[in-house]
Amino acid sequence: MYLRTDEEAEAANAMEMVARFTEGVEDDPRLWRWIIIALHNAVQGVMVLSLRHGNGLLALTDECFKEWMSAHENRTPYPEERLDGYLNLYKKVKHRETGQIGGNQRFTPKGSEGKNIKRLNGFRNEFIHFTPKGWSLEVDGLPQICLDCARLISFLGWETQNVFWHSEDSRSVAQEAHNKFVAAMQRLQAHYEQAG
Repeated sequence: MYLRTDEEAEAANAMEMVARFTEGVEDDPRLWRWIIIALHNAVQGVMVLSLRHGNGLLALTDECFKEWMSAHENRTPYPEERLDGYLNLYKKVKHRETGQIGGNQRFTPKGSEGKNIKRLNGFRNEFIHFTPKGWSLEVDGLPQICLDCARLISFLGWETQNVFWHSEDSRSVAQEAHNKFVAAMQRLQAHYEQAG
């Protein structure tokens, strides 16, 4: 038995997990940890899809990209791929040049989106690399962070032609999960505001 996956399935599955964890977060705030981790994975996955352009080189670190180009030009073995970090991928999808390669539309954050897309990365890193400590995270602002990140996903994933989905199933799964997630975050945001 094998687990078969690819970059489209990874992004779609991450979005699906975000929606699934969201279903119980009102009753169990500990699920915010898993929402943040899965949402980070979904955002990163869609940024990679937007930058792949058939060869995936733009999604790699700048150093790895140069090594690949050198290997190609010199007909030497290709180096191991090293995916660029979340914040660098985010810079690339916003960049005037790399964000528009191949007819892509670059992402231009509005309002709190830029700050919140970066905050997601910080929160995810706190959970993934948890050090010995006590930590309290105020959850009232998390729905807005999630909604800001969800707009990046929808912009790159289906509002533009930035992502060419080879699998209609992956696109459908991602989009359906995204819609459920956005609706749940809007309800949760209203609930938190009413309770606060």
